[in-house]
Amino acid sequence: MNNPEPMSPNLPGLESQSVSQPVAKAEAAAQPRVRPVDRSQLAVDLEQLIEEDHPARALWALTERLDLKAFYASIEAVEGVAGRTPWDPRLLVSLWVYGYSRGISSAREIARRCEWEPAFKWLCGMQPVNYHTLSDFRVAQGSALQELFAQMLGVLRQEGVVSLQRVMHDGTKIKASASADSFRRQERLQEHLEQARQQINTLNEQSEQQPSRQQAARKRAVQERQQRLEQALEQLQQIQVAKPTAQDKAAARASTSDPQARVMKQADGGYAPSYNVQLSTEASHKVIVAVGVSQNGNDYAELIGAIERIQQNLGQKPQQLVTDGGFTCRENILTTAAKGIEFIGSWGQQDKKGAAERQPGVAPEFDASAFEYHEPEDHFRCPVGVVLEHQGQRELVGGVRHDYRAPASACNGCAFKGQCCPTAVRGPSISRLIEEPEVRQFRQKMATTQAQEIYRQRAPVAEFPNAWLKEKFGLRQFRLRGLVKVGLEALWACLTYNIAQWVRLCWRPRLAAN
Repeated sequence: MNNPEPMSPNLPGLESQSVSQPVAKAEAAAQPRVRPVDRSQLAVDLEQLIEEDHPARALWALTERLDLKAFYASIEAVEGVAGRTPWDPRLLVSLWVYGYSRGISSAREIARRCEWEPAFKWLCGMQPVNYHTLSDFRVAQGSALQELFAQMLGVLRQEGVVSLQRVMHDGTKIKASASADSFRRQERLQEHLEQARQQINTLNEQSEQQPSRQQAARKRAVQERQQRLEQALEQLQQIQVAKPTAQDKAAARASTSDPQARVMKQADGGYAPSYNVQLSTEASHKVIVAVGVSQNGNDYAELIGAIERIQQNLGQKPQQLVTDGGFTCRENILTTAAKGIEFIGSWGQQDKKGAAERQPGVAPEFDASAFEYHEPEDHFRCPVGVVLEHQGQRELVGGVRHDYRAPASACNGCAFKGQCCPTAVRGPSISRLIEEPEVRQFRQKMATTQAQEIYRQRAPVAEFPNAWLKEKFGLRQFRLRGLVKVGLEALWACLTYNIAQWVRLCWRPRLAAN
């Protein structure tokens, strides 16, 4: 039997049997040495997660200063009694405020970040919070949240950064959580509602025969859809009441996603389902002193409510209120004057209404300015000398409109009838508005250099929080639905804004000084 030849040490996959012991030791000594990862003994120093001047520390210190007992009123768990221990409202307030400051308005996202982001981990002590808890807390503490907003204003006032000497008020449209495609007319809403009711009946029968969690979930989803459709029909009736003609009423629509949303004109000229957010900002340090949410696309009717909210939050009215032309109307001029508030605002389109007005369609040379008013006789004369006698008057908000008309016989043979009164049957007419003293004084005031200079300061102040909420906090579209919940979301965002101003103006300077 022949002896086999020895194996070659160079064959791949086979260890050489002829490698000397010293060489093996040398190769072993050349192996890199690294620090092993041992997570079993991991200990985290929470205070090292965030720096000393981190906003989360400021927020936590602030919540110690604020009175949060209104948030604790609904807690039934007490010491010494068995039961589930709820999360501390102080933590939940802090998580939501810090979340909004980071542009995070999702309960799921905040809960997720509590597991890995340092500041969230520091706030919750590395104990993840369930997103259901966060979601429920945001909408269940309306009165407590309003009280907290007012408390924060009190803190800022004590710090000397809130003054009601001058308040700038403005409105901004924020999109609703609904698409334009979700709007339906009455016939379609009723059709979808009937379908939803039939689906519920079918699911009830199936649940009786074969109950399951899936069946229950589908039933809840259809029930929620039914409720939204019923709300949409209710809202549609309110919309139809405001429509002037039967054709407009028939064309009215409401959203099946957010029935209380309204289609509003946006800053870019387009239209979208939105809510009208009203912000009152004091001029000294640009702190928001009041916030409200409306379904009204027009700003005229929102000013009086803003004054009431300011007084409710701070216990007094503003001394001076500055707005743009969207809020300037005779009713607001009279109301602010009656409340002892100095009103500054652009007169806008209403400033074009002079002492006299004519019906549309007349030639420029026969405009109201070409008609001469004679006060002793209380009549007008047209450019060719025809007298227009006083015919009556109409009471308006902020004034009285007097009507004047020429006899038809005096104009029938006039060569300029087609240019002066092309559609008139009874002769040309003209009207003259006699405004209340407060309105005349407002006009005179707004013509002064001082008032115009104050008005020029409006935009940098009033639009600053609007830009902050939309750009820094990402509040361009509400996450919640319905007027009440949308109002709470706006309040959370504005509370966060004011706390950010406190951190910037008060907390950081003191920290730097120490």
